[in-house]
Amino acid sequence: MTVNSQTIQSMSVLEAMRGRKSVRRFRPDPVPREMVRTILDAAARAPSGTNTQPWNVYVVEGAAKARVSNAVIQASEAGETNPSYAYAPEKWFEPYLSRRRKIGYDLYALLGITKDDWPRRKEQHNRNFEFFGAPVGLFFTMDRRLNHGSWIDMGIFIGYVMLAARGLGLETCPQAAWQRHSDAVHDALDIPQEQILFCGMSLGHPDWDAPENALQTDRETVDKFTIFLTD
Repeated sequence: MTVNSQTIQSMSVLEAMRGRKSVRRFRPDPVPREMVRTILDAAARAPSGTNTQPWNVYVVEGAAKARVSNAVIQASEAGETNPSYAYAPEKWFEPYLSRRRKIGYDLYALLGITKDDWPRRKEQHNRNFEFFGAPVGLFFTMDRRLNHGSWIDMGIFIGYVMLAARGLGLETCPQAAWQRHSDAVHDALDIPQEQILFCGMSLGHPDWDAPENALQTDRETVDKFTIFLTD
């Protein structure tokens, strides 16, 4: 399969940005390897400080995907965690606390999961480690010796991956949950310890009939988070 630039441009950049959402259930339809390569090739144009390009990507499919899923689910069930980094503050505060709670309440409401239904809540959480049924998983890593500037570069690159995927009619879900079980991911995929696990990502064709994919998160208006200065 050949994917040319005209295919990528089938959706405008603004359409790709405004329509992006985290998809939490995918169809099993395969994604051709050439399509994945096209997405990553486009994302490689992301900016980075002095063109350092700090990213590494591990693409998992088939047996490799099953292997890392099983390893991390086992670690999760055993309560084994070893985060790559501290993703959250020690204690959440406003307005971030309310935003986090709302998306959790809204998602579980769509799925019919009550607040005290811990087995189903755990089952839904573990779907992270099944890539929500997507046929392709991505893991993003970089050299541990790099500093905050390269973390910014990595975030931009991941954003490019998500937008390029939408340009080809695919959807994604970026997942920081994987980094909480860093050792299991490293061991399952033989990732060198010199590389820090940044996050994982599900990639595939969305199942728009799934109730969880109806979730539409709120966003603050531009005037809420922007200060325009003229003097």
